[in-house]
Amino acid sequence: MKISSSLRVALLALMAFAGTALSSARADEGSVQLTIYKAGWVIGGSGGGGTLNFRGRNYALSAGGLDYGLVFGGSKTVLRGRVSNINRPSDVAGVYGAAGAGLAVGRGARAIVLTNQKGAVLELSGRQTGLMANVDLSGLAITLK
Repeated sequence: MKISSSLRVALLALMAFAGTALSSARADEGSVQLTIYKAGWVIGGSGGGGTLNFRGRNYALSAGGLDYGLVFGGSKTVLRGRVSNINRPSDVAGVYGAAGAGLAVGRGARAIVLTNQKGAVLELSGRQTGLMANVDLSGLAITLK
């Protein structure tokens, strides 16, 4: 029995789509805690670290980045939240970019949602302490230690 080439192509496309849907359905989430130190004058830098809790295990994280725009001051930010759309701990590693504005004098609240090139989504909130004014483009690179 011969199967027409168009039917064969349609079946292959359906199988590829089903495989993609199943791999997305297996995506999981974890919790993240980050402490970021930031300082700058026009060009700023940030660095810090934290932990990823994924499927009952803790993984150490390192974070660093650059800011460019109106950046002035220094701050410490402690963020907690979740990371979603990951299949393994290494999916949280990558470069996250954002454009934003903020002002912290003393203590202030901070909330941010970021996505990396692998599709991992960070939803974080916390407290920022210090003196920091910014209207900038920023990038944050997260790596597993």
